[in-house]
Amino acid sequence: MTILQAIPQMPETNFQEWMKDVGVFEEMMKGFLIGVLASAPMGPVGILTVQRTLNKGRWEGFATGIGASVSDILYAIITGYFMYLVVDIIEDPIIALWIKIIGSVLLFIFGVYTYRSIPKQKVVDREAPVETKNKLTGFAISGFAITVSNPLIVLLFVALYGQFTFILAGNWIAQTMGYIFIVVGALAWWYALTWLVDKVRARFSNQVIWRINRIIGIIVMVVSAIMIVYALTGHTFHFIPFGEDPGFQLFE
Repeated sequence: MTILQAIPQMPETNFQEWMKDVGVFEEMMKGFLIGVLASAPMGPVGILTVQRTLNKGRWEGFATGIGASVSDILYAIITGYFMYLVVDIIEDPIIALWIKIIGSVLLFIFGVYTYRSIPKQKVVDREAPVETKNKLTGFAISGFAITVSNPLIVLLFVALYGQFTFILAGNWIAQTMGYIFIVVGALAWWYALTWLVDKVRARFSNQVIWRINRIIGIIVMVVSAIMIVYALTGHTFHFIPFGEDPGFQLFE
């Protein structure tokens, strides 16, 4: 039996019905994970956030992360809009399967890249002098500018959306909450990172950043490999609220 033959047979409208029935809680959890995964790798804005936390203070670093989060949600919404335009195509179970497989492979490659990333010795802080009362705004703007200048993050969002089946048709409440929780996930990451850096500032170095990237890379690679297995077996992850029976079937 081939992989494609193993896909459960179902009525033509079943996938669309499934998309409409996706719960708000499930979409929120998907959005939260997407926000964390999109923000966690320690690229230029991550290193700048760490440097500002060490040199200027925790909230200055967190403000930089807020600016990066605003850029992320803009790209997330743009990516979601264009994927929604072709939702009639990606709702086909065969195409959905291939999107999940390709998305998992792209995530695995992203994990390898993150694992092998070597942090630069210094990211130049080009923030212009500002008045004290506008200082945090300036940090946020510069964080936004650095992140928005890298449109390749769209590819990461495409991979994540495809794997988590994030784009829904006719389920606007759940979809909107999903986008909101992309921001929540991103902000949670920057809050946790700046808290950690502030607590261990005396021992924080490029070596620590390198180790963070390696840990994140390993996690992404392992999760991607599991997702590939689940996609090939016709399954996906469901986030089940407490008190409900767990299930992992792709089509219900």
